[in-house]
Amino acid sequence: MFKIALVLTTLIALLASPALADVPVQARSPNGEIAYQIGAGGEGRVNYSVTRNGKPLIGDSQLGFLFTDAPQMLRNFKLVDQATRSFDETWEQPWGEWRRVRNHYNEVSATFEEGSKLHRRMRVVARLFDDAVAFRIEFPRQPNLATANIAEELTQFRVVGDGEAWWDTAFESNREEYLYNRTKISEIGIAQTPMTIRPSDGTHIAFHEAALVDYSGMNIAKVQGGLLKAVLTPSSSGPKVTRDTPFVTPWRVMLITGDAPSLYAANVEILNLNEPNKLGDVSWVKPRKYVGIWWGMHLDTQSWASGAKHGATTAYARKMIDFAAANEFTGLLVEGWNKGWDGDWFANGDTFSFTEAYPDFDLPGVVAYGLKKGVHFIGHNETSANIAWYEPRMGAGFDMFQKLGVDAIKTGYVSDAGGVQAVGPDGKPRFEWHEGQVMVRHHLKVVTEAAKRHIAIDAHEPVKDTGLRRTYPSWISREGQRGMEYNAWGVPKNPPEHEANLVFTRMLSGPMDFTPGVLSLMGRGNTPILSTLAKQLALYVVIYSPIQMAADLPENLAANPGPLQFIKDVAVDWDDTKVLAGEVGDLAVIARKTRGKNEWFVGAVGDEQERHFDVPLGFLGEGRWRAEIYRDGDTADYRTNPRAIVIEQRKVSAGDRLALRIAPGGGAAVRFVSLGR
Repeated sequence: MFKIALVLTTLIALLASPALADVPVQARSPNGEIAYQIGAGGEGRVNYSVTRNGKPLIGDSQLGFLFTDAPQMLRNFKLVDQATRSFDETWEQPWGEWRRVRNHYNEVSATFEEGSKLHRRMRVVARLFDDAVAFRIEFPRQPNLATANIAEELTQFRVVGDGEAWWDTAFESNREEYLYNRTKISEIGIAQTPMTIRPSDGTHIAFHEAALVDYSGMNIAKVQGGLLKAVLTPSSSGPKVTRDTPFVTPWRVMLITGDAPSLYAANVEILNLNEPNKLGDVSWVKPRKYVGIWWGMHLDTQSWASGAKHGATTAYARKMIDFAAANEFTGLLVEGWNKGWDGDWFANGDTFSFTEAYPDFDLPGVVAYGLKKGVHFIGHNETSANIAWYEPRMGAGFDMFQKLGVDAIKTGYVSDAGGVQAVGPDGKPRFEWHEGQVMVRHHLKVVTEAAKRHIAIDAHEPVKDTGLRRTYPSWISREGQRGMEYNAWGVPKNPPEHEANLVFTRMLSGPMDFTPGVLSLMGRGNTPILSTLAKQLALYVVIYSPIQMAADLPENLAANPGPLQFIKDVAVDWDDTKVLAGEVGDLAVIARKTRGKNEWFVGAVGDEQERHFDVPLGFLGEGRWRAEIYRDGDTADYRTNPRAIVIEQRKVSAGDRLALRIAPGGGAAVRFVSLGR
């Protein structure tokens, strides 16, 4: 990532006099619409508030901390100094939804000191973008807080008024993988982030965090009415976070916009709140489309374990490589290649080898065969969330993959929430949560160790994405919600509105390895997926990832040559992205420009209702274009006629509008090829 332009205004530091100590610190976004205020209010509690266009959005909300070995930090604070600055740069992503990202904000910081005998200090730093507010707490080194053993963070978000909320449940056994609840704001339970709300005035607010490093992941719980609070993920050691000062918390982020399309565009601020690339040259990180020895396991026609149904055999891998090469896919994921899948591996993990293949799988031979045909082997390290077993062995696995020429690995942490097996500070095994401080440290260790070998990481059952892919661009994708595999199992299957929910919730955090492209539209036991054929194609544009899978079995992909052509054509890396229309959980229409090429794609997904709309084509620019359209047929319906699809072409220009029908459970995908002037 490289800075294109940088303008840094002067830093103004003001030593607050006693008279100023009671005056709140204020700041506005660059466009003046969003205002932030922070100060020490009643009882000396540090409180902040947020308005947009003069209307309150977040009322007075306190900040503070509980500790396991020290008095709380909550009352008796006074403002002792403050500073402001403005910042404006444009930087380039090595891969992403936007090639160039503007990072423009006004920043205000306020340092508060306790009036008690401890005189502990905390500095609140807030950044105001035109479409977001973010703040974090900085703890300086100080004698009465050398080590912070945080029992809980007392951050509040007092939402003004009621409205709707889209959220998925936290602290349940299936980690992040729950369907979204759509409730009143006042009916939120304990939610994971990103969480999106729409107060009654129509403003859209998404709550998340950025730069989650060496800290516990944040969830959000309702206190009462519109008062929400942060809830950190637990730790087996007692404190949810243990850090020596000085340190900073992750950013607490509120994306704030007037509508859903703008909310999606605001997700760049999550990136902007992270540090620039620390890895240097990352030209070895390659966005790609891939196939896999994977879907058959979920259909139960193949197995991860050895035996008669074993999927990862040398013969089958070579067959998959031949299919991939013939259809322009440059990656092959192979799961079940390594010893350890036999028996009860779920939530155990101490049988896995990360260097030894099953006897019927020639790992070096398969990798070499693929490379000769331009198909890169994507390694797989399932751990069953037993990092006590994995961490001492992963280096040898990475070394082996590097020697073979493997440049990407999918990691997995399958276990129930709270089932992570780790070594505690006392050297004894402990059980941790997937987004606790221990796992936050672990995931970054995996990414950085793999990067030393020029290996990218696609994490499943991961820690949430908080924009660290800016700092570590080899963290190329992750799972972190319900993907296509749920449509194989049927427990229940993803409903038609699922993807329109994802766009304005989970996808605000970053790429998702959703694994689309099941053209058979069938799950296990030939049970139908709740989707039309056209929607499977639209997902390649709507659900962003720099790696995209054609998830179905090769025979099913080959049996649908028309739809397969779109999967072959669609890009995975982009110069620009525009959300043309959208409502949370109802509809998402997204246009993306192929990186380095005068070519656009549009994807549209809906919910269970039939929808008609015109797509404005002003984003195309000058000249004539060929629109290659893959749309729901006139009688398409996910319940009765899911395979009805129309594939057609027409010539268009930027002044045209493209009328589309989205069937119930349906979608549309369009490729625009420039025909010149």
